[in-house]
Amino acid sequence: MKRVKIGINKLKKFLKKKWKSIKEDHAIRNYFKENVLFVSFVVTCVLNATILRFFCMHSIENYLSWKAILADTMITIAIGSFGYLLKPKNRFAYYLVLDILLSAICVINSVYYTFYTSFASISMLSLTQYIGDVGDAVVENVLQLKDMIYIIGPIALIVVHLRLKKKNYDKRIDIKSDRKKKMLHTLAFSGVLALFFLLTMSALDISRFMKQWNKEYVVMRFGIYIYQANDLVSSIQPKINAMFGYDQAHKDFLDYYAEKEEPTTNEFTNMFKGKNIIVIHGESMMTNAMSLSFNGEEVTPNLNKMASEGMFFNNFFSQVSVGTSSDSELTYNTSLMPTKSGTAFVSYSDRTYVSTPSLLKEQGYYTFSMHANNADFWNRRTMYNSLGYDRFYSKTDYVVEKENQIGLGLSDKEFFKQSIEKLKEINTEHNNWYGVLIMLSNHTPFSDVEKYGEFNVDITTEETKEDGTVEQVTYPYMEGRKLGNYFKSLHYADSALGEFMTGLDEAGLLENTVVILYGDHDARLPKKDYNYLYNYDMETHDIRDEEDEEYKEYDYYQYELGRKVPFIIWSKDLIGSEYNQTYNYIMGMYDVSPTLGNMFGFRNKYALGHDIFSIRDNNIVVFPNGNWVNKNMYYNSQKAEYLPLTEQPITEEEIANNTEYTNKLLDVSNNIIVFDLLNPEKNSTLEEEGEKE
Repeated sequence: MKRVKIGINKLKKFLKKKWKSIKEDHAIRNYFKENVLFVSFVVTCVLNATILRFFCMHSIENYLSWKAILADTMITIAIGSFGYLLKPKNRFAYYLVLDILLSAICVINSVYYTFYTSFASISMLSLTQYIGDVGDAVVENVLQLKDMIYIIGPIALIVVHLRLKKKNYDKRIDIKSDRKKKMLHTLAFSGVLALFFLLTMSALDISRFMKQWNKEYVVMRFGIYIYQANDLVSSIQPKINAMFGYDQAHKDFLDYYAEKEEPTTNEFTNMFKGKNIIVIHGESMMTNAMSLSFNGEEVTPNLNKMASEGMFFNNFFSQVSVGTSSDSELTYNTSLMPTKSGTAFVSYSDRTYVSTPSLLKEQGYYTFSMHANNADFWNRRTMYNSLGYDRFYSKTDYVVEKENQIGLGLSDKEFFKQSIEKLKEINTEHNNWYGVLIMLSNHTPFSDVEKYGEFNVDITTEETKEDGTVEQVTYPYMEGRKLGNYFKSLHYADSALGEFMTGLDEAGLLENTVVILYGDHDARLPKKDYNYLYNYDMETHDIRDEEDEEYKEYDYYQYELGRKVPFIIWSKDLIGSEYNQTYNYIMGMYDVSPTLGNMFGFRNKYALGHDIFSIRDNNIVVFPNGNWVNKNMYYNSQKAEYLPLTEQPITEEEIANNTEYTNKLLDVSNNIIVFDLLNPEKNSTLEEEGEKE
């Protein structure tokens, strides 16, 4: 560390000396006058990168991070320096192409961050095949005016070029040796900046840069252009690692599971063994909506009824990344986390997985999934074979007519109605069965409001006038807002759920069946809409002032904690039993497989989560971006800060241990999928374990 400080001080003296010589040297000063186009290119690209951070990372220390600005500057100077090898008349085309490319990077990341609260990955280009199916959602919910501001960079460069052209700036004497000299000097200056930048890097900076889990931190420290270049390398890294990194990944994998504690039996062990299972994948269902009512009518009356009659886990978190619903299915089925690059469903569908369907098949269950969407969306047709499903009932198995469509496809009510007939047939042909039904109507952009049915999300109240008469008055509240439309959509989906449960009961399909419901992820709607929801002032028809005593703070942490989704286990036997209660344990999607395994009598040896009734209050939920939450705190790894959730003192040791646990878990999970470590044909250790059993 002492050597680093000495090096930094020497570099500072060198730069100070150089800056003094620049001010005194007319030749260097003239350089800036004669290279206006190059300087304009650098300034516009760095400005765009800064604007991107401003829109995505709202604190001043993030978007004006000097490290990020320095990184963006040295990169643009470096790639711009090669323009000097071209003749003056050709340089504008070179700089314009680069400016457009770098501006496009900013536009893409701006749009991407709005929807995913993360920065874009090159590996996600493989998912562009699905854009057509959700194009309306992208345009309506994501693309905003701010995303177009970055085109100012190329426009400004064109304006500068046209003004310089009037002065015949490209007619000057062109000597090849001078061009090469200018390029080398400019590149050398970029190298000096790079050296200074490297000397300021901490071990944490380097670690997070290499791992690339925490994209926001990388952009904040290294700038958007270095992040994107590193992401490109990370995106092709699986192909490289598959050839060179297997041995280390395999060793880490064995070490991790050698240290993992064996699950214990408890009062819930085998309590549902032998029962049929219906799993409802609740599209965009969120726990916070379950407590809301408008004008005395609950948003989710049927969901609330299921929660009150079964086992309701009210601190349950989805753990999705860019794969959204497919990530949710992966983690639910396998207890593994989403992959570092791309999505498992698209990029790694040919891997071996230990999953809930495959483990139940070993017990004689018939396993299937039902979803009235294109079978190839999220590559489900292929991935479901790897997960162990016997049958996938997709769009071609349903009657989809124009009048029974909502949003992206067949309405949930019609989907459930047709699915019950299929379930009846399955029930007569198989003694035990396990089926997953994936809902669709409550999918962004929540814009088919005329098809959701009547559900008023404004405030309607009766008021007495001065003459004693009573009249109904409606105050503008959530009508017309994205969040208001979401509540209407969710109310419809909840109604479909109620009809489905009634239909199952009437068909006799609930007698020996456990119904499991989980929300796949949050609705990904703007924080400002929640601020309006909780702080609406009927007198001003606007948001309360922050100084108002009734003002409810809804910051980053409230938003993150508000993204909880419901997880409910329901059966007729549970109603009124000692197990029919709300469980407050912190729980994640990767805890579902081991929890159900304990209840239904199967075990996933490679689960990353835990049976919640074995770990209870000692659980920790890890998120793909490196954040984590336990009963004491929500930890933000990007900012290295936390929100305490209890009055218990927080220690640095607890934070360090949980962060180390998080990083190790994410690495092991990624390696399992990328290197196909659960494939017995590739992993002799697994074969030996199988022989022992």
